Amino acid sequence: MLCSTAHLSSAAAPQVSPQEMVQEIHQVLMDREDTCHRTCFSLQLDGNVLDSFAELKSIEGLQEGSLLKVVEEPYTVREARIHVRHVRDLLKSLDPSDAYNGVDCNSLSFLSVFTDGDLGESGKRKKKGSELEQIDCTPPEHILPGSKDRPLVPLQPTNKDWKPLQCLKVLTMSGWNPPPGNRKMHGDLMYLYIVTMEERHVSITASTRGFYLNQSTTYTFSPKPANPSFLTHSLVELLSQISPAFKKNFTALQKKRVQRHPFERIATPFQVYSWTAPQIDHAMDCVRAEDAYTSRLGYEEHIPGQTRDWNEELQTTRELARKNLPERLLRERAIFKVHSDFAAAATRGAMAVIDGNVMAINPGEETRMQMFIWNNIFFSLGFDVKDHYRELGGDAAAHAAPTNDLNGVRAYGAVDVEGLYTLGTVVVDYRGNRVTAQSIIPGILEREQEQSVIYGSIDFGKTVVSHPKYLELLDKTSRPLKVQHHAVLSEKNESVDLCSSVECKGIIGNDGRHYILDLLRTFPPDLNFLPVEDEELPPECQKLGFPCQHRHRLACLRQELIEAFVEHRYLLFMKMAAIQLMQQKANKENKATALTNSASAEMTASSTAAPKDPEASKATQTNSEPTQTVSEATQTPASQPGTTTEITTATTNGTLESITTESQNGGCESPLEDPKSREVVLNACKAVGSISNTSFDIRFNPDIYSPGVRFPEDCAEDIQKQKQLLKDGAAFLVSCQIPSLVKDCLDHSALPMDGATLTEALHQRGINVRYLGTVLEFVDKTPARAQLDHFYRIGISELITRCAKHIFKTYLQGVELSALSAAVSHFLNCFLSSFPDAVAHLPADELVSRRKNRKRRNRVPGAGDNTAWASLTPTELWKNVVSEAQSYYNFTLQCDNVDLVVEKYGLQKITLLREISIKTGIQILIKEYNFDSRHKTAFTEEDILNIFPVVKHVNPKASDAFHFFQSGQAKVQQGFLKEGCELINEALNLFNNVYGAMHVEICACLRLLARLNYIMGDHPEALSNQQKAVLMSERVLGIEHPNTIQEYIHLALYCFANGQLSTALKLLYRARYLMLMVCGEDHPEMALLDSNIGLVLHGVMEYDLSLRFLENALAINSKYHGPRSLKVALSHHLVARVYESKAEFRSALQHEKEGYTIYKNQVGESHEKTKESSEYLKHLTQQAVALQRTMNEIYKNGSSASIMPLKFTAPSMASVLEQLNIINGIIFIPLSQKDLENLKAEVQRRQMLQEPGKIEENQEDCLLELDDKLPVDD
Repeated sequence: MLCSTAHLSSAAAPQVSPQEMVQEIHQVLMDREDTCHRTCFSLQLDGNVLDSFAELKSIEGLQEGSLLKVVEEPYTVREARIHVRHVRDLLKSLDPSDAYNGVDCNSLSFLSVFTDGDLGESGKRKKKGSELEQIDCTPPEHILPGSKDRPLVPLQPTNKDWKPLQCLKVLTMSGWNPPPGNRKMHGDLMYLYIVTMEERHVSITASTRGFYLNQSTTYTFSPKPANPSFLTHSLVELLSQISPAFKKNFTALQKKRVQRHPFERIATPFQVYSWTAPQIDHAMDCVRAEDAYTSRLGYEEHIPGQTRDWNEELQTTRELARKNLPERLLRERAIFKVHSDFAAAATRGAMAVIDGNVMAINPGEETRMQMFIWNNIFFSLGFDVKDHYRELGGDAAAHAAPTNDLNGVRAYGAVDVEGLYTLGTVVVDYRGNRVTAQSIIPGILEREQEQSVIYGSIDFGKTVVSHPKYLELLDKTSRPLKVQHHAVLSEKNESVDLCSSVECKGIIGNDGRHYILDLLRTFPPDLNFLPVEDEELPPECQKLGFPCQHRHRLACLRQELIEAFVEHRYLLFMKMAAIQLMQQKANKENKATALTNSASAEMTASSTAAPKDPEASKATQTNSEPTQTVSEATQTPASQPGTTTEITTATTNGTLESITTESQNGGCESPLEDPKSREVVLNACKAVGSISNTSFDIRFNPDIYSPGVRFPEDCAEDIQKQKQLLKDGAAFLVSCQIPSLVKDCLDHSALPMDGATLTEALHQRGINVRYLGTVLEFVDKTPARAQLDHFYRIGISELITRCAKHIFKTYLQGVELSALSAAVSHFLNCFLSSFPDAVAHLPADELVSRRKNRKRRNRVPGAGDNTAWASLTPTELWKNVVSEAQSYYNFTLQCDNVDLVVEKYGLQKITLLREISIKTGIQILIKEYNFDSRHKTAFTEEDILNIFPVVKHVNPKASDAFHFFQSGQAKVQQGFLKEGCELINEALNLFNNVYGAMHVEICACLRLLARLNYIMGDHPEALSNQQKAVLMSERVLGIEHPNTIQEYIHLALYCFANGQLSTALKLLYRARYLMLMVCGEDHPEMALLDSNIGLVLHGVMEYDLSLRFLENALAINSKYHGPRSLKVALSHHLVARVYESKAEFRSALQHEKEGYTIYKNQVGESHEKTKESSEYLKHLTQQAVALQRTMNEIYKNGSSASIMPLKFTAPSMASVLEQLNIINGIIFIPLSQKDLENLKAEVQRRQMLQEPGKIEENQEDCLLELDDKLPVDD
């Protein structure tokens, strides 16, 4: 369907699909170069105005080729403001300051600096490697292997030809606003004041009919039109008439704007902050000024004159229908949009609260106890108000509770039970304070809490109430969340039924909805960090020094751990039942007793994986000691699922399925009447701790060990079972999950690169970060310790920066606003600078009045002496870091200053600076810092540019899209590339539908699509999709996030395949610089990167440079994969090829022989790789002999010798590309030409729906990393 524009240019009409809304055509027109300056218009079909929110397909009479007219509409004050804001956005469209300042969901991207614009276009221009001659391949000094220099400035490169285009000197609201009554009656809406580049000062009236110059000056009000009078509907047209410079520069600016890739311009769903920024000039900006002093409600409102009712929006979107795919998409899109808006508003409000710009609702109370309401959001501070958490750890518990609560909200939100509601929740850490922002339950502020709560307890279990409707709703969540239905005793010794922890409160709002809040104990307690009198943990925990004293009693197990534990128990349950059935069968057939003995021996081995322990087999057979069996069983390494499955399938022969056909999530009753079979299930259930005797069903009681909670006496046996289950869970974490993580790091299936990816790896396996010290101790004692160097180093760096963050939090609470930059720079000097006498710069005395000081102290959350921060010294800070490491992480740091730490653990100061800045929200000036000077400090207060909030919130999921994505991945893994590609494309469409154009999951989708395009031979398409993936990763995760580094490497490969050699090298150099900054050179991933760089340099005949990178890759591969691994054999081969090109055959032979030996030993002489290596050795030997013969000839006959010229050819691009594919794990599966064409047509058809022009709402950040590995050819 085509849209032609009437009053606008007759340029190509935008392509639109029937599913789009009329509003999206508005958006497209406001983005196009020729129509971008119009905002106030309607679209009409045959004289009828189209509803902005109607879908095109629902409009009567609209068909292919219909002509839509764009009709200018009269302005209102709101429309005039929107127009001015839009013009300002157009003028600032190339200005990065919004991205540096972290506003309006702008964020940085630097890909275009390395690709010189859009790759798609250049890809078609530079198809072949004809650019070989003019390539400058020299890498910058600081990225060469072995370089110790880690400069900061290259992190944010600038385009050499980038010049800011200024169109106006000033555009601001006039002081004559608002128009007086008589002028309003002439249609005046507001006045603007403008200074043009030609220094002309003018006053402009925005009226209902458009914009015109008036006769007002700075001091006299004269609203009549100026002479000559122009009236234009667009402000841009008026300015173009009065200022030639504006006209010229605005046209050039829009040309540049539309040349940028859309993904560089689209807003991200959640704000991403940059920890470094250059010094940027602060220009006058009326829109920014207005935003700062109003709550911007004029733009956030839905019903004019009212602020948004966040709670109503959040709950209404959840109530939308979800029976079929279109309904679910609409619902998820609405949930996501409201959620990202709420997160932005909550963050803004939390900053306003801490900055003192919001009035408390209880202003008479002490600062720590104050609560706030702003924009229909309730804010509370993370301090222990009224000793609420006294028994649980005071302020430390009050600080931990909001994140636990958020995890609970996330869990209940994911289960998504109809009729059960949670609050919108965002946790913001800003300037040392934790602020919880929540949506407000209707009516809650009008009643006392005691009256409101009809389920749960408001005093940690003294008085407890229940409600049948809540029990019914929560019962639906209990199976997926593994929560046991249980009874507790109230103060009056009455038994009360609950299906959650006692703290979970149920409140029916005035809107009749059933809300649950205070979900901080959704998951069971972690006994390793909760010492309980008269309770003993399993030996595997005690061996590691557990239980540890923690600073609060709210330590919970993670949901991922609960799920892994239940899965582990399910496998155990299946094995036990299977083996007992085998025994029964054997007994029935009256086999010899020997068989019985062997079966019991087999049972012991399979059920406990600890054959040395005879107790286990006895317990399994007689069930006299079920707890013994279970605790032994927890020692079964989770990393050996293969053996488990084998035993189950090998021994059951279908018998077991007839007994228990349930899935691991829950059970169906045993269909068998045979009492012996029932006994088998009963025994297995008891042994694994199932709450049911007839099926596998493990659940936890979250109130076990909660202080003050009592249970009825008739539940004593059940409580004992639950206690044992919790102990087993704690043991499972340390004996299975931690070893499993370390094993994954050893075999490189987990490759953390920085603190964030390390935390993610821990969390995926259900390990809390408080176990970091335990994990590091475990790594230290691992036999293959050297192969875990990278992991240990990242772990130490994370531990140190987290300890520093804890100290920084309390340090900042005592700092008043005027001293903030001085305090932050002083802290960083104490933390990172080698200068031993770091002295703080206090604000100048004349600016500090004593009276003001006293007042301030009451206002800033967390009182204390306002200059106490200045007395901190490096020695004291590092002493505190060491003691924090010991008390919080149970880890001994053997260093008392930064230089010793760097030396002992091989850390980099720039990496520590990056980690602490990201964790605390500090933004520093981008320049070279001298950390190691003994004569002056590294930071001054001028180097601290900003402090940003660190925000935690729930990430709503696009469930259908995610299922398509997973199915597509599975198909690809099985080798069905075509089907996989179709599913991934479908997933991409659905993701775009829910999240809009920008999201971390879309990024993973694009990366996999690009890989598939590449494998199927469509290099330009691979390039286009991977370019989008890189841009998106930079924008939503950060310019130096480990994921962004990976994306750069993939893009470089596709550039090389497309003949863009110099771009490929630039991208690889960028990736290496970022990796050096993030984790240093000693990392297994660096070997892959250096192999890529070395191969490309080999291809462009830079042999010496190539060798430096390839030999470094060989050294790293040997260290992390072992000198006998196939990766090392391949590295030897790559080095040998370069030596061959240099005609240094002795070295080439030496390396290839090494490779050959590895192949022969690892895969045998008949393997293809061994044969290839053997052939290459022969070829090298012949070359060497020929060279020697030639040299002898020269020595013998002098220069007159008649010699055959030796053939030293540069490697062909095809052979380089083949090696690049091998090292990047890409294998090719041949497809027929017909298959390819069909696939291309299908892809194009599907992508019609998600062109960049169709930019929807803003979308989300989640750290969900989606695995995209294809079958790897090792």
